[in-house]
Amino acid sequence: MDTSLTIDRRAPAARPADAARVRAQDIADDKAMLRTAAELTRDLNAPRPWIYWSDLLASVVIGFGALAAAILVAPTGWAIAAGVVAVLALYRAESFIHELTHFKHASLPGFRFGWNALAGIPLLVPSFMYEGVHNLHHARTRYGTAEDPEYLPLALMKPYTLPLFVLAALLAPVALLVRFAILSPLSAMFPAVRKLVVERYSALSINPSFRRRAPEGAARKQWLWQEAAASVWAISLLTMVATGVVPLRAFLIFLAVASSVAVINQIRTLVAHLWENEGEVMTVTAQYLDTVNVPPPALLPMLWAPVGLRYHALHHLLPGVPYHALGEAHRRISAALDAQSPYHKASYPGLPGLVAKIARSTMGVR
Repeated sequence: MDTSLTIDRRAPAARPADAARVRAQDIADDKAMLRTAAELTRDLNAPRPWIYWSDLLASVVIGFGALAAAILVAPTGWAIAAGVVAVLALYRAESFIHELTHFKHASLPGFRFGWNALAGIPLLVPSFMYEGVHNLHHARTRYGTAEDPEYLPLALMKPYTLPLFVLAALLAPVALLVRFAILSPLSAMFPAVRKLVVERYSALSINPSFRRRAPEGAARKQWLWQEAAASVWAISLLTMVATGVVPLRAFLIFLAVASSVAVINQIRTLVAHLWENEGEVMTVTAQYLDTVNVPPPALLPMLWAPVGLRYHALHHLLPGVPYHALGEAHRRISAALDAQSPYHKASYPGLPGLVAKIARSTMGVR
């Protein structure tokens, strides 16, 4: 669902530090870096099904098991601890939606259906909300422009937009319940509502100007069954809560866990890029430098940027490399390129520094 905010950009004239900022369109492609990255990772492009399935299943079992414990255990420290485990495990399970948009489904038969059945539908984020959207973010001439559904020049906006950007995610579970329990049935009856729902409320995007096109062919079939299943689940859940089959306390704990997952993901999104492009078409190297890696020795990114998302810049460089191979790809490329290569400039030590960096940018401080 489009959870973006309509927020004002700071005018360039109000940012005296802009003169010191290298403009994206002035960054030429570093051909040596691009060639080295491609050559050193050709043997890493095949996804390993046993890793995908075991990782997903473990995350789902731990996540929903911990959620059940948080609901069933009396309100104590143990219940809170179970809730935290549920948030982190379900966040990891949900993050596989990113992988679904990149690998060829023939290489992992049944994984898309399995992920939707185990995580996407229960959490009301079926994969059609991301498939067909995220690939536009990777398009060479769309990234960072007004046609990119996953980009806003956040670093050039006003300071108050950052907390609003994060806090908006708190309402994501409620918005998704409305999307599937109310808007889906209405859109099946009224064409005008359907057009609105498809264009505005069927994409996990942050760009308020993005309008999605109606799917066709195989994508339409995937969309329809996933939307129908999510709608049935959302209506059933609300009905069970209204009739007392599901206790209100259990429902609120579920919403709290889902909201926490959404907030963590929104914070990760906040630091996934530098968000400094003003809409110009960028070279691949410029796109890479506008994106973030948080490699080892940092440990916490395993929790807040799971399933390979800690190597987000490298992923933009090599979107075909599966998540479990990104660490090895990073080690190979880092060792092969000298210290002056742009490759090393996209690596950052951790979350606090990245949040501080974008906050300083919104205030015009470099």
